[in-house]
Amino acid sequence: MVAVVPEPPLLVPELATGAAAETADLRAACVTAGSRLAATARRWIAVGADPGGRRTVGPAARGSFVGFGADVVVGLDTTGSDSAVDREFPLPLLVAGWVAGRSGTGVQVRGELVAPDASTVECLDLGAMLAAECAASPEPVGLLVVGDGAARHSENAPGHLDERAGPFDAAVMAALGAADAAGLAALDATVATALLASGRAPWQVLAGAARGSRWSGELLHSSTPYGVGYHVAVWVPWPRR
Repeated sequence: MVAVVPEPPLLVPELATGAAAETADLRAACVTAGSRLAATARRWIAVGADPGGRRTVGPAARGSFVGFGADVVVGLDTTGSDSAVDREFPLPLLVAGWVAGRSGTGVQVRGELVAPDASTVECLDLGAMLAAECAASPEPVGLLVVGDGAARHSENAPGHLDERAGPFDAAVMAALGAADAAGLAALDATVATALLASGRAPWQVLAGAARGSRWSGELLHSSTPYGVGYHVAVWVPWPRR
């Protein structure tokens, strides 16, 4: 199973403060997606984009949202870890740990990070590698894909208004809702970079992981409350005959 969530720090109630009510539906959708993923797999691979580039982060790692305004510590192993807290933990993995911690189940999460400007081919290849790993695993492995849509939906958005933001996120919504791997693979990396869409590379890793299989998709939430596209979805594989 696959869960797709965005990465706004405002998902965390301690950071949302006055915006907690405004982000309640988004937060609830993310918790639902994480809970459904945890119901099918106790091991997750979380994919996100980070300026530090391609690397793997083990499940013992812990981080804090302190850089975003509150010292909320999360771990990639919700069954417990005594590792030192990284105060500069990558945002996608902070969100992955937060979602895992609210899944209601003990899960272990391994982080797989890619550069935000990773090419489509690189992302598809990584996805194929992760799919092969999951297929060979004796136990179920869930995929948590973390990233935002365009950050240029309004003049007050982080990147100000860009008319391409609407069509871009409409295409993302359609692909996520239909479990359309080809649609995600077709996203234009150059346009995504211009729109500050952090989810493009992780979504294309998902596209690589999903190719060659049949999936059923469900879009749980989509909104642009701060001029940024936030999408939550789940993909479930079709039963093999």
